[in-house]
Amino acid sequence: MSTLDETYTLTGGVEIPKLGLGTWFIDDDQAADAVKAAIEVGYRNIDTAQAYGNERGVGEGVRTSGVPRADLFVSTKLAAEIKDYDGAVAAIDGSLSTMGLDYVDLLLIHAPQPWDDFRGGDYSEGNRQAWKAMEEALQAGKVRAIGVSNFLQEDLDDLLETATVTPHVNQVLVHAGNTPTELLAYCESKGIRVEAYSPIAHGEILDNAEVKAMAETYDVSVPQLCIRYVVQLGTVALPKTANPDHMRSNAQVDFVISEDDMATLRDLHDRDYGDSSAFPVYSGK
Repeated sequence: MSTLDETYTLTGGVEIPKLGLGTWFIDDDQAADAVKAAIEVGYRNIDTAQAYGNERGVGEGVRTSGVPRADLFVSTKLAAEIKDYDGAVAAIDGSLSTMGLDYVDLLLIHAPQPWDDFRGGDYSEGNRQAWKAMEEALQAGKVRAIGVSNFLQEDLDDLLETATVTPHVNQVLVHAGNTPTELLAYCESKGIRVEAYSPIAHGEILDNAEVKAMAETYDVSVPQLCIRYVVQLGTVALPKTANPDHMRSNAQVDFVISEDDMATLRDLHDRDYGDSSAFPVYSGK
């Protein structure tokens, strides 16, 4: 069985493919073609967000892919700035309308704080209000699973004080060189599945000599090694690309990294994101 065909079962029973397509920085007018190409390759897990500005194109790609909607897993995210109940209700309906879909499989709060105050002030009450709207959307069948993104343990603890549904997912930055071991363990203890975005460190890890040498021993590329690494950690891998050749290559990860090499990658500290350091998800500001 290919990794593309493998799934995890979220708390609540929904199955999520282990490997998905991230669509960050794919323009809306290119998103439909990218999504259709990925689905043709065999991807069944497509991830977008209100902040990406490409929900319309992603929805079009899903609807026109020729694959039954029930066979696809589609995620989107509430904009990080939405920290109130009414705003969340409107945004959920807005995403469904923009995408032209009756439901999404996973809805996330994009970040615990607005991007312009990332890792800044206390927005715990706003997150609780947004979460209430998401729980209602779950009950109404507008979404099949709900979760968060970029939440640290304290952010999750704050949310869980009033939540009636524990987040099914926490989508965070995970890659060789940045493995948040304690957060991964905490999420596992709560039954929260972690999704790893930017598993190739936005491409910056391609120049890491140690990782390149290890990839050669497996006769794979650095991206393939990095994607396999996060899958073996037990996370959902979400590499981003609009290139069909890269989509195919990224999915060729049906090999096993040894325990010793997993430990080496887990202990690697490489967070120099070069030109990518300015992005909010990396810099924090």
